[in-house]
Amino acid sequence: MNDSLNSPAILWFRNDQRLSDNPALVAASKHNSVIPIFIWAPHEETPWEPGAASKWWLHHSLLELDASLKAIGSRLHITTGNSQKTLEDLIQKTGAKALYWNRRYEPSIISRDKEIKKYFSEAGIYVESFNSSLLNEPWEVLKKDGAPYQVYTPYWNAAKKIISAKVSSKIKDFPGFPGKIANSLKVSDLDLTPKIPWDSGFKKQWNPGEEHALKILANFTNKSLSSYNTGRDIPSIPGTSLLSPYLHFGNISPRQVWATVIKKKLNSKDSEQYLKELVWREFAAQLLYHFPKTDSHPLREQFSKFPWRKSKSKLQAWQKGLTGYPIVDAGMRQLWHTGWMHNRVRMIVASFLVKDLQIKWQEGAKWFWDTLVDADLASNTMGWQWTAGCGADAAPYFRIFNPMLQGSRFDPDGAYVKQWIPELKDLPKKWIHAPWDAPRDELDKAGIKLGKDYPKPIVDHFEAKMLALMAYEQIKNKT
Repeated sequence: MNDSLNSPAILWFRNDQRLSDNPALVAASKHNSVIPIFIWAPHEETPWEPGAASKWWLHHSLLELDASLKAIGSRLHITTGNSQKTLEDLIQKTGAKALYWNRRYEPSIISRDKEIKKYFSEAGIYVESFNSSLLNEPWEVLKKDGAPYQVYTPYWNAAKKIISAKVSSKIKDFPGFPGKIANSLKVSDLDLTPKIPWDSGFKKQWNPGEEHALKILANFTNKSLSSYNTGRDIPSIPGTSLLSPYLHFGNISPRQVWATVIKKKLNSKDSEQYLKELVWREFAAQLLYHFPKTDSHPLREQFSKFPWRKSKSKLQAWQKGLTGYPIVDAGMRQLWHTGWMHNRVRMIVASFLVKDLQIKWQEGAKWFWDTLVDADLASNTMGWQWTAGCGADAAPYFRIFNPMLQGSRFDPDGAYVKQWIPELKDLPKKWIHAPWDAPRDELDKAGIKLGKDYPKPIVDHFEAKMLALMAYEQIKNKT
């Protein structure tokens, strides 16, 4: 039992940037005074320091968090440097006797936090951490033999039975700290935003922070949830929740989302499908927790021998949305412009990289990590390994998406392609997903010269598919 409630407490904010349903904040608020702090220490997350898009989101999210804390009589103290040393200095200067935080589950963070908890506990400081970002802890959903699940459906069936929809209320009265904290920085001092203004599309697309997260959740459950089962696969319509970056930075908790969906009592197929997507995120977290090397190494060891190809020019064409395959290029341009890509299209562009181009999945994971505002290490790792066929519950490697058929099925009118590839906007939908098949007069009418206005395909899909299957034959029987 913590007997230090009369002494100041330190509330260490991380990816839990909200005031509602925040267990560490609730625990800290029982003290007479609380010092909320955010420590910018990207070097402690090596080799997965936050990417450029994540930094952009973090900047704006911290501004919103500070404003929210000021509204209830507190403020966010910001500093940089070694986390343990920073906390030690703060404890010495303020006389704090307790330290609270919400857990993160990336391998490097787990290691760091264990050391910090041990160090301060042995120094007589009361330390407590909480689960704020998951519905279930990674160690709570296991098979009967104690092993982690590697197939999603049985994981879902087990996980959903123990999920609680109980959500704690937003803190409205928070004990501030009467003293002054020396060397506290402004958010702008962290230099998280770009010097070259490539973020104009981000500003139009996103409003980071708790208040906006709750508005987006309400909008989704009121308008799109009832048709989610079909709408989630159509990239040209607002059929998904757009909550992934808010969940990653903790502007909203998964329990809040779960509880809101349950209360709606809509068509069970649509609601259940969305909840399955929420638990898919949990599945990813528990995989990375139990298999921490999978952030850079395949779970299925035989794929370490896969004969990946190296092509800087083709990798750059993929990154820039210049492959000559419209649905692929539209997705990559949406990513660059907004820091986000529709999930169906993520699968298509990932399949194109690792199977049509046979470029290793780690290259795709690194690019997504730097360009996605919702760059979550567990989800990013599992998604790429799923596509590459080398992870848990993975799509078999010989499942190779045909970008023309995927485009025709999920973007039949070409609305998504035309939004992100304006040079094709006048091409009839019959040819929109394979402009190289369009007759010369149709291309002339649309003002398109392939190879000049829009690139010719950098590979032939059907030839690339055969080469990928031949490469797979080399490793499929290896262990």
